[in-house]
Amino acid sequence: MAGTARKSSSSGPSQHTLCRSPFLSIKFFVFCHGLLQLSQLLVSGYLKSSISTIERRYGLSSQTSGLLASFNEVGNTLLIVFVSYFGSRVHRPRFIGCGAILVSLAGFLMSLPHFITGPYEYDQSVASMFSNTTDLCQPGVPGSQGNLSQGSCTPRAARENHAVLLVMFTAQALLGIGGVPIQPFGISYIDDFASERNSPLYLGILFSVTVIGPGVAFMLGSAMLRFYVDIDKVSRDKVQLTHKDPRWVGAWWLGFLVAASLVALSAVPYFFFPREMPKEVGEVLQMTPQKVASGKESDSKKSKDVLSQLRLSSEHLQNLSLTKFIKHFPLVLLRNLRHPVYLLVVLAQVNLSAMVAGLATFMGKFLERQFSLTASLANMIIGAVNIPGAMVGIVVGGAIMKRFQMSLRQCSAMCVLGMFLCLLLAFPLLFLGCPTQKVAGITYTESSELGHQAWECNLQCHCPEKAYNPICGSNAIEYISPCSAGCRAVNINVDNNSVLHYTNCSCISGDGLEGSAKPGTCGTGCSHLFLPFVVLSCLAGILASTSHTPSFMLILRSIQPEDKSFAVGIQFMLLRVLAWMPGPVLYGSAIDTTCILWEKKCDRKAACRYYDNNLFRQRYLGLQFFFEVGAFLCFVAVYVILRRQEREARSTAETKGDPEKEKLAGNSIKSPESKV
Repeated sequence: MAGTARKSSSSGPSQHTLCRSPFLSIKFFVFCHGLLQLSQLLVSGYLKSSISTIERRYGLSSQTSGLLASFNEVGNTLLIVFVSYFGSRVHRPRFIGCGAILVSLAGFLMSLPHFITGPYEYDQSVASMFSNTTDLCQPGVPGSQGNLSQGSCTPRAARENHAVLLVMFTAQALLGIGGVPIQPFGISYIDDFASERNSPLYLGILFSVTVIGPGVAFMLGSAMLRFYVDIDKVSRDKVQLTHKDPRWVGAWWLGFLVAASLVALSAVPYFFFPREMPKEVGEVLQMTPQKVASGKESDSKKSKDVLSQLRLSSEHLQNLSLTKFIKHFPLVLLRNLRHPVYLLVVLAQVNLSAMVAGLATFMGKFLERQFSLTASLANMIIGAVNIPGAMVGIVVGGAIMKRFQMSLRQCSAMCVLGMFLCLLLAFPLLFLGCPTQKVAGITYTESSELGHQAWECNLQCHCPEKAYNPICGSNAIEYISPCSAGCRAVNINVDNNSVLHYTNCSCISGDGLEGSAKPGTCGTGCSHLFLPFVVLSCLAGILASTSHTPSFMLILRSIQPEDKSFAVGIQFMLLRVLAWMPGPVLYGSAIDTTCILWEKKCDRKAACRYYDNNLFRQRYLGLQFFFEVGAFLCFVAVYVILRRQEREARSTAETKGDPEKEKLAGNSIKSPESKV
């Protein structure tokens, strides 16, 4: 390639002609790939930002939504191994473009359930286009027949529910399959045709995009969920809900359309990039005899030797047939897994990835339930505080390593210190939360305060069991519907058709505002704890993220050079199989065990309406703390092993009386391969 670059530079006109085409510029490829990766992360990250909204809209349990969130890893994991084999055998830009088209299709499919199902239905207190009945106490209407919550489970409704799940799971599988070639092929293409001087800069730009992308996805979710879900089907004056209402469902589908459109646009340029392009002319290719005489050519040779070592394994494997490749893979896998440092660091990263999987998938829902936030505000906090905090931690960890040129033992010590400080800040989070609000008949027994009459206050109303239209009484007790509170009248704002308050409520008594209630939940009433929680969780995330770069360096430095490319591939495969796939399902199952009132659809459990907030906090944050402890113990074991190896090396050097080896055993490794 270097010879080709020199030859093209000697012919002036042809070189100028080449430079005019952006598709022969590696810089333009880096720009396109950064845009594509950002768009791809918008599609995958947006689902996590709208997971609680999708649960509410289609009646999904947290376990089901967790499985949905992790299902894209199934298609990705099944095919990622073969990317190592195909490498540069294929037209990589076109494969990336085809993968991007699949990702775009997956995004459009994710929004399809909105268009194949009817408008969102909810219990309401005023007759509307959906129903001519209300959720008020109506003694003359036995069973409140005709109420929306009592709608019969028709075969069409059951088919719709199955179709929604089928479409969403298919979309997630396509998302995983389409994402397989994007990052590996893009990185190898850049590394092949960028100059050795600029390649690390280009790859650093792409890695920074992978960190920024999820934050942008959560901010997009925050913006989209402010719009009502049926903004395209129902006029605004027909909607009685506000975005603070617990029945509110935002336009979750709109973000998928935006993200999928961006991916489709980003895919177009890849079909015009060549299979191979001229090597970028950099400092290494422009050496003059004077530079050679000054000794700079020797530095270039050293860097080339290091790069050739790193590529040795992948080049060797690409010369194998597919059957030999498949036979060779388990041998390399077992050889690496027998290495104690490699195995322990990967297990530590599995624990950290499982923690992040729960954080990314259900932290929004946790904030909504624990601190009575809207879905939009919860997404904004995650996108603007937690994810940028993790970025800061990664950058700080890399900067510290670069500044102090750390040895393997020092890298492990930095991981241990970061995780220990993270644990100190994460432990108080288990106690920073809100109790479950008082809900009549569910979490609160009224008989002690209202007397025996409380049990009979709404018997004549014949309230439907499935009704859900929460109101907050003047006695600071929440009721699941106006009917359950015995409310017979409602005051309406004629300007926007919204409910102002309910009156003549036989189950509510209080000073001054006797027998009245306002629409919506009473909330958890501990907003003063929200800011300390956000600050502590952000600081804990920063400290945990400082171990990101040192842990990768431990993997790259602790194994044989010829196994590096395979070891990194195995690492990512294990992270998917052991953390990203089961993690959201595990968290979702734990969250479901804390539910105290389920919505019923077609005689099956649907979305949860009320959680035991104390159990929710203890089990959700307890799982995260458990994984953090697991990562901490793994890093401690790595430190002990490396310290013992260092002592053995020092004692061996002292026995042989070699002062140079003794010095190398005690100090940082200063070879080019060990530097960050």
